[in-house]
Amino acid sequence: MNGFFKKLLVCLVLLAFAAGVWWWLSRDNSQVSYSTAPLKRGDVSATIGATGTLEPIEVVDVGAQVAGRVSSFGKGEDGKSVDYGSQIKQGELLAKIDDSVYAADHSVAKARELSANANLEQMQAKLDQNEAEWHRAQELYRSKLSSRSDFDTAKANYEVAKANVSVANSAISQAKADLEKAQRNLDFCTINSPVNGVIIDRRVNVGQTVVASLNAPSLFLIARDLTKLQIWASVNEADVGKIKSGLPVTFSVDAFAGHEFRGSVGKVRLNATMTQNVVLYTVEINVDNSDQLLLPYLTANVRFILKTETNALLVPNASLRFSPSFQRETKSHHHTSEARAESTDGGPSKKGTHTIWIKTGESIHSVEVTTGITDGANTVVSGDEMNEGDEVITGEVATARNDAKNPFLPQKPSRH
Repeated sequence: MNGFFKKLLVCLVLLAFAAGVWWWLSRDNSQVSYSTAPLKRGDVSATIGATGTLEPIEVVDVGAQVAGRVSSFGKGEDGKSVDYGSQIKQGELLAKIDDSVYAADHSVAKARELSANANLEQMQAKLDQNEAEWHRAQELYRSKLSSRSDFDTAKANYEVAKANVSVANSAISQAKADLEKAQRNLDFCTINSPVNGVIIDRRVNVGQTVVASLNAPSLFLIARDLTKLQIWASVNEADVGKIKSGLPVTFSVDAFAGHEFRGSVGKVRLNATMTQNVVLYTVEINVDNSDQLLLPYLTANVRFILKTETNALLVPNASLRFSPSFQRETKSHHHTSEARAESTDGGPSKKGTHTIWIKTGESIHSVEVTTGITDGANTVVSGDEMNEGDEVITGEVATARNDAKNPFLPQKPSRH
């Protein structure tokens, strides 16, 4: 029995020790402090973000209508061959294609035209002869000096001669058409600029053979006017309904970090695309590039400005999500008098309103506010129980108590 009581006593001691450890670990040895931000006035804009690419408004793709080897490029105003970035005027020579084959075709067509003209003269002479014989046959037949057979033969020869003249005229028309076609093909070997602009892409080199079949090969890409550009921005279907023509836009490009550019919405294209099950619409944004600082095809980070408010009261968005820990507030009230919560209501309340917490001295209290637009970091608020400069609580931090002591550690004897 003595052994049983000894074991029971050891178990009770161990249980008491475990309970003490559990109580020490579970007790609140911390005090609460709050992170705050001042209630301040400022400007805020509600925006929609998107990305896009800067594009020239009007681009002309200059191609070749004939096949052949590129023999040379034209010369610009500086005397150099046209190349990327060259300023081009309408009608200026861009390139020449070897025209030896087309020149030979033109010579053949010219010879055919001359032959057709000579054949017409020959047929006209035969017509004149057969016409005279026809008139003579008529007179002889009336005088009964020729037979009916001779009369009919003379008439038939005259009709055949007239038909031959018509055939010769048709041959001349065909020869002229062939000559005109050969001349056009020969002219197509000289490629001139159809517009004033800047060459933004040269797609061939001297000596390269271009083949014109069903599609005309592209030789040059010319932008008519780089003082005006467009951004083609991809906008999610959830946001596209808020975007209207004329809406102001700000954007930045990585090439000019820290520089903010401005534009305005032109139109929303209706041919939506789907990328990874997300429907995207292309929005055209008109941009003034009078200083020609922006370059085509730069990636733009776009912000559509839906609404702007100036000199409005702003709170960090974190303050709208904050609510105090009620259990910790209760324990802190029992252990210290450093913080006293005057209201236990927190978080969203009525539609269009939120509750924020304001720190005054060592106490905090809640204030109901009406929220406005937000830029993702700050939100416009309005209400009667707050003033500019109030400390708005954005979060709470638990810090260890300095006076907490472990009862299981050896204690120093107190000195009197």
